[in-house]
Amino acid sequence: MSGAVTGAGAGARAVTPGLPVVLLHALPLSSAMWQAQATALRERGHTVIVPDQRGFGAEPLGDQPPSLDTVADDLAARLDALGHPQVALVGCSMGGYAAMAFLRRHRHRVGALALLATRATADTPEQAAGRRAFAALVVDDDRRDELITRTTPLLLGATTKAERPGTLAEVLAWSRAADPRAVAWAQEAVATRPDSVEVLRATDVPALVAIGTEDELVTVDEAALTAGSLPQGRLVTVPGAGHLQPLEAPELTTRLLTTLLDGDGTR
Repeated sequence: MSGAVTGAGAGARAVTPGLPVVLLHALPLSSAMWQAQATALRERGHTVIVPDQRGFGAEPLGDQPPSLDTVADDLAARLDALGHPQVALVGCSMGGYAAMAFLRRHRHRVGALALLATRATADTPEQAAGRRAFAALVVDDDRRDELITRTTPLLLGATTKAERPGTLAEVLAWSRAADPRAVAWAQEAVATRPDSVEVLRATDVPALVAIGTEDELVTVDEAALTAGSLPQGRLVTVPGAGHLQPLEAPELTTRLLTTLLDGDGTR
């Protein structure tokens, strides 16, 4: 497997066999971003749950105030309905923030963890203000398209944009199709999330943190802090990928997840 790896890795406990896998999507996408990984994991015999977070895909937004705690409780209710007391939890970007909210509220239900393109720390005041400004603009019919056209390319690495323009076109189409009210709700929810470092320090399960070498939104140092906060954390850098590793490096992302879940050994 290509990519630099640091962290606990070999000394970590194995994941409980048969543990269902939950894949949580990035903002402003939907569960569709995980199609390649969901298909591959199911072919390996895993039960895979790929929910749309509220307001995205087929999931209604509802009228709750913006909060990742609400997203976490939505997931807990879904798992209750499916009869899954514990899962392996995987989140990319906003999905990672939702995963950490789930850890705060339902830690005993997580048997393994993978965080992609996400940071453990809270937003700085400047970052939070930027999210709130984005939320205000995205619901403005006169300014939305320019905003999406300008900011969506930041989700992808330079290599992807240069070599796979179809991926950028697909992500732009998904961004334009997203309900602007849901995007604004999610930005507000992410802006108010607390620091999760102490939560991660108390999460002693097999864990993976992956960061693209071309990620423009989360730095390698921030990902290293996230991985270092996990007792069994392992940091992997994904060459040539930006913020959306499941789309930019689908085969490697699948390999990383199967290594975490199955202990398949190739790193």
